[in-house]
Amino acid sequence: MSFTTQEIAVRLGGEVIGDPNLVIKGFAPADRAQPGDLTFAENENYFARAEQSNASAIIVDGTFTSPRKTIIKVPNSRIAFAKILPIFFPEPVFAPGIHPSAVVAPTARVDATAHIGPWCVIGEKSVIGARTVLVGGNHVGAGCVVGEDGRLFPNSVLYPGTELGNRVRIHSGVVLGSDGFGYVFEAGSHLKVPQIGNVIIRDDVEIGANVTVDRGALGPTVIGKGTKIDNLVQIGHNVCVGDHSLIVAQAGVAGSTRLGNYVILGGQVGLAGHLKIGNRVSIAAQSGVMHNIPDGEKWMGSPAQPDRQMKRQIIAGQQVPDLIRRVADLERKLAGMTSGSTETTPPAPTPETATNQ
Repeated sequence: MSFTTQEIAVRLGGEVIGDPNLVIKGFAPADRAQPGDLTFAENENYFARAEQSNASAIIVDGTFTSPRKTIIKVPNSRIAFAKILPIFFPEPVFAPGIHPSAVVAPTARVDATAHIGPWCVIGEKSVIGARTVLVGGNHVGAGCVVGEDGRLFPNSVLYPGTELGNRVRIHSGVVLGSDGFGYVFEAGSHLKVPQIGNVIIRDDVEIGANVTVDRGALGPTVIGKGTKIDNLVQIGHNVCVGDHSLIVAQAGVAGSTRLGNYVILGGQVGLAGHLKIGNRVSIAAQSGVMHNIPDGEKWMGSPAQPDRQMKRQIIAGQQVPDLIRRVADLERKLAGMTSGSTETTPPAPTPETATNQ
C-alpha cells in the first residue's frame, strides 16, 4: 500500500514542505528506513538522524526544515506517529462467520457480521455485537454482552454476566469476572462469601495480557470508558475505575476502591481497599497507597505521600550518611579532647588560703 506525501498530510492535518507527489510505501524508524519509507522526528537529535537516514520523508513538528528530505509538518509528531501506523500496518481483517469448531449455545445471539474463531465457547443467552472478533479459544460465559467492534484475543475468558461496551479490546490471558477475594473467619477457618455481582467494561477500554478483574460481591466492578490497562494488573471486587485512566503493569487495586477520571497508576502501584482516589491523580511507580487522595494530587513512596513531601524525605535521607560521618568525627574529636586533657583547674580554696588572699 502506498500514498503520496500530500495524501498523508491531509490525513494528519499537516502540510508538505517539499515534493507533495513523492510516493511513500512504508514507515520505519530512522536507523532502519529505506528509500520510499516515511519516518518521524520529535526533537533535534531524532531529526538529525532522520535527515541522515535513507528515509524519503520525515514527519516533524516545530520549525524543522531540510534541503535533502521532504517534510510533512504536523501539529504534534507523536500524535501523528500514532495515527500513521495503522495506515501502513492495518490490523488483519476477519471474515464474518462462526468456525465449525466453535460451540455456541442455542439461545446465544451472534451478529451476522461477527467473527467467531476456532474453539470458542459462547454460553446461553450471551450476545455478540456487530463486527466483533473472537480470535480463537475464547470462553464467553452465560449471559454475557459483548458490544460492537470489539476484539477478544486468544484464550481470554469472560465469566457469566460480564458486559463489554463497544470497541473494547481484551488481550490474551485476561480473565474478567472471576470471584472476588471475599472470606470471613469462622470456627478456625475461612468461610467463602459468595460473589454474585459482575464486571462491566465501558466503551473504548483496552485491557492488556493476563489482567484479572474480579466480579463484585453484590454490585458490579466497573472499568470506565476509554481506560487503558497494561499487562499483569489485578483489579479487586467492586472496584470502580473512572474514565480515561491509565493503569500500568503489575499494579493492584484492592476491593471497593474508587478511582476518579484521568487517574494514572504507575507500575507496581498498590492501592489498599475502600479508598477514594480523586480525578486526575498521578501515583508514581511502586507506591503503596493507604489513604484517600484528593483531586489533582501527585503521590509517591511506600507508604505513599504527596510527592513534594516524599521528595523532601528522600533528599533528607540522602544526607544521612554524611551526617553520620560528621557526628562520628565530632565524637572522635571530643573523645580526644577528654582523654588528652590534664587537670588544670585549681583546687577550691580552703578558709585559710581564702583569708590570706
